Amino acid sequence: MSERTTAEAIVDVLIANGVDTVFGLPGVQTYPLFDALYRRRDVIRTIGARHEQALAYMAFGYARSTGRLGVYAPVPGPGLLNTTAAMCTAYGACAPTLCITGEVPSDFKGRGRGHLHELPDQLGILQRLTRHARHIERPQDAPSAVNAAIAAAMSGRQGPAAVSVCWDTLGDSAVMEQCVPAEIPVAPPPDAGQVSRCVRLIREAKRPMIFTGSGAQHAAPAVQAFAERLQAPVVACRGGRGIVGQDQPLGLDIAAAWHLWGEVDLMIGIGTRLEIPFMRWGSMMQALPALPGRKLIRIDIDPAEMDKLDTDGPLVADAEAGVRALVAALDAAGYVAHADSGKIAQAKERSAVEIRRVQPQMDYLAVIREAMPRDGFLVEELTQVGFTSHFGWPVYEPRTYISCGYQGTLGFGFPSALGVKIANPNRAVVSITGDGGFMFAMPELSTAVQYDIGVVTIVFDNCAFENVRRDQQQRFAGREIGSRLLNPDFHDLASTFGVEAYRVDSPAALRPALQRALALRAPALIHVRVTPATEVSPWPFLMHSR
Repeated sequence: MSERTTAEAIVDVLIANGVDTVFGLPGVQTYPLFDALYRRRDVIRTIGARHEQALAYMAFGYARSTGRLGVYAPVPGPGLLNTTAAMCTAYGACAPTLCITGEVPSDFKGRGRGHLHELPDQLGILQRLTRHARHIERPQDAPSAVNAAIAAAMSGRQGPAAVSVCWDTLGDSAVMEQCVPAEIPVAPPPDAGQVSRCVRLIREAKRPMIFTGSGAQHAAPAVQAFAERLQAPVVACRGGRGIVGQDQPLGLDIAAAWHLWGEVDLMIGIGTRLEIPFMRWGSMMQALPALPGRKLIRIDIDPAEMDKLDTDGPLVADAEAGVRALVAALDAAGYVAHADSGKIAQAKERSAVEIRRVQPQMDYLAVIREAMPRDGFLVEELTQVGFTSHFGWPVYEPRTYISCGYQGTLGFGFPSALGVKIANPNRAVVSITGDGGFMFAMPELSTAVQYDIGVVTIVFDNCAFENVRRDQQQRFAGREIGSRLLNPDFHDLASTFGVEAYRVDSPAALRPALQRALALRAPALIHVRVTPATEVSPWPFLMHSR
């Protein structure tokens, strides 16, 4: 037992849970928290930023690339609201993050007096955007409240959590027991009846296809074994990429998998919303309840997912436990796979030729892939080369392709890449971003230099929000509005921050520049000039409708 402030208890709980980094921007309501972090800086570091939005994206990148908790601390009110795009990203991508924020003084809470940074029902806002949110009323409640938030973020369907503390309460103290780590709930074992039902569907199928999502990233070896047992192709759109590497016979991108789709009679979704078959190969405008002639197995830790689609074989389980249970049951039943490995190889070969026409994006991606080590991280962005990377970037290892998932949060890429690099300092990290998205967090070049975060950022400059511009040209008779951009010279801009910068205008020129940038192990920016309106649309390979 010892006397500690609320802020000290929060920091002690973070340390007890193995947290080594907090992304934070201090303000008057959170001074005690940052003072407590300063006094424990030997075991937990604090990384600042130039904007609260970047704090949360850095925590997202940290969590997405490691599976560990990403923690950030903004001031309340407008500071907190600045982080909510990243909070939504973490929610959609199932990335475990924890937001620690302040509140108005306790005497003013709930009174609507217009105190500094006051929001109407800040806790209610947090509860709607997170898996779990709680307000800490007393110092002695801090350890249990923070542990409850961590447990919620790290268990089940992972995602963001939050705690808030009143301005005065953060500095108040009480006698407390030693802080202990959170007890992370363990998912119940797979139900034997559900496993048997899934095994029956698999044995009846001739052409199964496996779809993976973010919820399967931690289960890569088990999923690989499951796919090999079924000899079934494995495909992912964004979050599930790399679980089965594309250099493996069964690892496919979305463009290659489309060529096999016509013969698929069983879909097996593992930790995924099944966006590919039900939206990208179905309809983005209508919620179509079933895919005629195809059965569906879903392995998901979230029971609520089973009611969202017409599921023939629901298996509520952790991805790893679920697929291991299926493999064991298939072995016991003497299952023999029916898949045609020749057709899978042909689909990959055919797609590799077809997607080459998406230029110049494919040539740029080929150069980057050649320069990057196998376990390097690529952080995509909502830009033409980013969309192309969904199928045109070969992913070989789990968690190495960092995406914002279905939220599509423009501008997430560069600050998320900073968090990825902080979490993985000895591995290559490349951020591919457009001119529009990069400008959302451009001031974080200063953060990269200040903390020596060696991300290589490649800015593709086409002077437009190109998807929007192209749609306005093709669908609205050329009535362009809000889609053209006036940009700075990104090379000179980066140089003013002390960032090593390069200019290139072709894939051939990118190769030596990228090699030099990666060798620096320091912040670097490559400005790629793209002739406006020349990029081939990647969307024919991303969208098919029935």
